[in-house]
Amino acid sequence: MGWIGKLIGGTIGLGLGGPLGAILGAALGHRFDKSDEKYLEGFGGKKSSDFYNTEATQQKEMIFFVAAFSMLAKIAKADGQITDSEIKAVEDFMDNDLKLDSSSKNAAINIFRAARHSSESFESFSRQFYDAFKDQEQILELMIDVLFRVASSDGSIILDEEILIKNTSLLFGFSDAKFNSIKSKYSKINSSHYYAVLNCSPSDDTAHIKKQYRKLVSEYHPDKIVSKGLPDEFVELANEKFREIQEAYEAVSKERNL
Repeated sequence: MGWIGKLIGGTIGLGLGGPLGAILGAALGHRFDKSDEKYLEGFGGKKSSDFYNTEATQQKEMIFFVAAFSMLAKIAKADGQITDSEIKAVEDFMDNDLKLDSSSKNAAINIFRAARHSSESFESFSRQFYDAFKDQEQILELMIDVLFRVASSDGSIILDEEILIKNTSLLFGFSDAKFNSIKSKYSKINSSHYYAVLNCSPSDDTAHIKKQYRKLVSEYHPDKIVSKGLPDEFVELANEKFREIQEAYEAVSKERNL
């Protein structure tokens, strides 16, 4: 994540605004002000218009970064306390999914802590995230997936956690079937889990399962994700999703002797 130095310096944070901007300011110990042209000029002489034209990708990447760890903090705190298993799940997300370097991990931890103690709501974070990624369904689905992963890490998903994720899923425009499909992945691993990954059920016929598999492979193929110009952590998350789809189809194929 080459933009982390800029984030810490403050240039990307300028103009973020909203609840995520407030969290970022609290996490890094200073206030971001969209109108502060003089401050921005100190980091390369760019005016705001130039910033938005040339840094759009980094800005979007930062929204993902800040929103992800802000929302995870609120989910982890939903039952009143943050458990060691939830912390471990967040750390695994940093290390295995996003592959953060040490400076990026420190920033993520600061954002997590700031959001944990913030009066901003989970809903306000998810809405700002949706506004940035409403045209990229794969990213929205990956966020729901990560929220379930952390919520289930302590052995169960409590009602308050599920309500937060359910409301976010509705905001993202997902159907009940889609929500339940993602949720079912975090129950005990069995054949139903693999069908859920493929957005199918055990009662579906083979033709439908193959159709769903081809659709998901097309949506999450690494080459297609890269071609969209998405930031590195999006590509890494999509690659993991692609591997999960392949594993699920292999398991279902073996079960059905396809």
